[in-house]
Amino acid sequence: MRHIETDYLIIGAGAVGMAFADTMIAESDAHVTIVDRQSRPGGHWNDAYPFVALHQPSAFYGVNSLPLGENRKDAHGVNAGLYELASGAEVSGYFDKVLRQSLLPSGRVTWLPMSDYRGEGRVVSLMSGEAVQVTVRRKLVDSTLMSPVIPANHTPRFAIGEGVRVVPPGQLARLWLAPERPERFVVLGAGKTAMDTVGWLLAMGTPPEAIQWVKPRESWLIDRATTQPGAEFFDAVFGAQLAQMRAFAEGTSPEDIFARLEAAGMMLRIDPEVTPTMFHYATISRGEVEALRCVTNVVRKGRVAAIRPDMIQLEEGTEPAIPNALYIDCTASAVEPRPTQPIFQGETIVPQLVRVPQPCFSAALIAYVEVHYEDDAVRNALCRTVPFPHSLKDFLTTNIVNIMNQGAWFGDERLGAWIRRSRLDGFGKIAAALDKSDTARIAILQELRKTGPAAVANLMRLAAA
Repeated sequence: MRHIETDYLIIGAGAVGMAFADTMIAESDAHVTIVDRQSRPGGHWNDAYPFVALHQPSAFYGVNSLPLGENRKDAHGVNAGLYELASGAEVSGYFDKVLRQSLLPSGRVTWLPMSDYRGEGRVVSLMSGEAVQVTVRRKLVDSTLMSPVIPANHTPRFAIGEGVRVVPPGQLARLWLAPERPERFVVLGAGKTAMDTVGWLLAMGTPPEAIQWVKPRESWLIDRATTQPGAEFFDAVFGAQLAQMRAFAEGTSPEDIFARLEAAGMMLRIDPEVTPTMFHYATISRGEVEALRCVTNVVRKGRVAAIRPDMIQLEEGTEPAIPNALYIDCTASAVEPRPTQPIFQGETIVPQLVRVPQPCFSAALIAYVEVHYEDDAVRNALCRTVPFPHSLKDFLTTNIVNIMNQGAWFGDERLGAWIRRSRLDGFGKIAAALDKSDTARIAILQELRKTGPAAVANLMRLAAA
């Protein structure tokens, strides 16, 4: 058995593990070992459906040391006029570049691909069966807690009758290999994967009337124009943030808060006649919303229980099956509920979200705090785990912790300075670059800070109600 030593043993080479490793190498002299079951870094991006892309601009994703994309705006399509969104293939290639051109050349990173961590420092190759015993001088970093469930590794939770054709979205781009072209498509699910799938079908020339969309519920969506990194979007970005803070301070219920955010232009919905009951931070352009509204054959009878050749069985009734339709299973949830836990746990670090919805920024900040702050109580006070919302009411608690974390960070001069330098924190740079003579915009930033305490107080009152 081979033996190696390392300071930090990172389990998982997805976005979280890579962002943590990148900051650790930049901020310390530590040695890092990264273990992953896949042959290349990037985690679930390596298995994603081929038309997947980031929801939010590439500027906010990846690792601190290397930009993702070219910081350009799209000139055509449903994202026209907004900053670029890296495709899944681009993200996967990006993380491989980070490993090959940044981490490994440092001389302080050991990479163990196609390997499984079996506990107590034991790593086993999935190819040879050879075991490696890793002596960890400092800490184990388990980045797998936040690993998403994706269509490629998802098992449908509904019964499928004989003769019914159900495929994950990843198979759609290979339909040219099929002996017969499907005439009708039934998309199952209401999350961002389903939205991507419907959008792709339309972009490939599928007539809207050839698509049926089975949606168990509707989702509130963030207008992507309010999440842009360029200074020219100051009014849209900080105007939306101020509207959000006012809604938090003045809202009378979770539903009222979302209604206020919609009125302010921050939140969107696909069907203006149906009030959403779900929010998972999906971010979308107004062009995408308009395209998705073209599909009018929408079934709203709850989740799918079973599909037979003649009928779809749903929670709230049945729906006649479309003969010879191709069903596309988009019901995998990338954000399944997981109990939160402390991030710093003695000899173990469990990275989680400290700012929703930014896993890369969160992992980088956690690594910085690990290096520069010595006591776990202090570290955990700076890195409160932010719970991901699974209902409109959850959104209250999510933002209570988000705002409290933000206050703690900028109340600490050293951490605040690092955040302003961080590539993954784009909004801070827009605010820092603001011309001090621009009194109207300075007033927006001042009101944002002043409204914070009232926002937290009201959110806590509503969450406790």
